[in-house]
Amino acid sequence: KPLFYNAQKTGAHALTDTLFFTKSLSLFTFDFGQSDRGRDISDDIGERLWPSLALAFPTLLIGLAINITFALLITLFRATTFDYFAMTVCVIMMSVSGLFYIIFGQYLFGKLLNLTPISGYQYGLAAIKFLILPVLIGAVGGIGAGTRWYRTIFLEEIHREYVRTARAKGLSELSVLFKHVLKNALIPILTGVVVIIPTLFMGSLIMESFFGIPGLGSYTIDAIAQQDFNIVRAMVFLGTIFYVLGLILTDISYTLVDPRVRLQ
Repeated sequence: KPLFYNAQKTGAHALTDTLFFTKSLSLFTFDFGQSDRGRDISDDIGERLWPSLALAFPTLLIGLAINITFALLITLFRATTFDYFAMTVCVIMMSVSGLFYIIFGQYLFGKLLNLTPISGYQYGLAAIKFLILPVLIGAVGGIGAGTRWYRTIFLEEIHREYVRTARAKGLSELSVLFKHVLKNALIPILTGVVVIIPTLFMGSLIMESFFGIPGLGSYTIDAIAQQDFNIVRAMVFLGTIFYVLGLILTDISYTLVDPRVRLQ
């Protein structure tokens, strides 16, 4: 069969009697079929979803808390030696490969100090000891870029009229930052979170492979290595769906943080 258009057919059959249509139609009903090993792909995704969520969400939340806190602290001491030093450290951290953080973290905490397992996974509460190190590495690896991004957002807000009004009322700089600047910067922060989500998933591809976590990331890597295109197609489709849903939820969340925004 041809890929997109069947010139030998007429009418709608010219579009439906194609390789693209027959292979992709089942995706919209979330029927992903079977892998080359004969396993049901939907069942595999269901089993591997929770390890991925257990890794991704703590990494995202802890990373956000650290980055926003550091960015607010740097903004508080803006245009000082501390500001310049912190930005230099952030640039250096951005320049270091993510693989270095993984390998160094495994060597230091897993082998040298023997505080956490180097790799592996167990279900239930036993998974915590296997997730501590990858979550920590994922959060630390994003400090450089995340802190610089949120610092830029806060510096844009710090020069607005409402900040000068708050200072004129006698509020301390710390109160201005945490009570006013942070609140009004929530919209660009939410936008940044949506941008992070696909990157976080791509990062988990490497993280899960290095730490032996049976999540969707390692599932995708194994499928690519084995050229199991049914699994690859299913994962690309799911990634697209999650990204679009993230954009929709972000637009909805705008109405919660800014009363001036209305959905129409």
